[in-house]
Amino acid sequence: MPDLSIENKYSEQVVCGVDEVGRGCLAGDVYAAAVIIPNSFPDDILKQLKDSKKLSAKKRETLSQEIKKHAIFSIEKSTVEEIDSINILNAALLAMERAIKGLNKKPDVCLIDGNKSPNLPEFTVETVIKGDSLSCSIAAASIIAKVERDRVMTELASKHPYYMWENNAGYGTKAHLKAIKEHGITSKHRKSFSPCK
Repeated sequence: MPDLSIENKYSEQVVCGVDEVGRGCLAGDVYAAAVIIPNSFPDDILKQLKDSKKLSAKKRETLSQEIKKHAIFSIEKSTVEEIDSINILNAALLAMERAIKGLNKKPDVCLIDGNKSPNLPEFTVETVIKGDSLSCSIAAASIIAKVERDRVMTELASKHPYYMWENNAGYGTKAHLKAIKEHGITSKHRKSFSPCK
């Protein structure tokens, strides 16, 4: 279970956790969130935080509301056009950078999920592999980013009903791949990803 031991290494500094969601999808923008967990954050909510993929959609929704109520957060994205133009890794890093810069309190330290970091010369940066399983602030970021992206993909699904985005969030499931074969791609598909190419 994630805890605050990484955050606590930087005791006198403001620490934010950062994660992205939607990197492996065939459709939709890539989202990132940055979260600063204040000392006043409720313990009972803290204990429930974990990697967003290990939570049910309903639990993620509930926790997302609590995180937004008690933490300082920012959610940003990179568009499908940016993904196709600069590649998915760079687009994900750009979304992370935007999320950090969108916080209304400037952090001193950024804990970034994974092993790659955006270019942030003005901050102390620590990359944390499997960060959403180790750090509460990264786990919180993964939860709110996923809830936001899933909400947007569900809205898009009503305009593009063949692709079942309300169920697969743009990932390459069997139903999604079959729909691409039968109906082609939309403006929301990533043209730099096979099979959309």
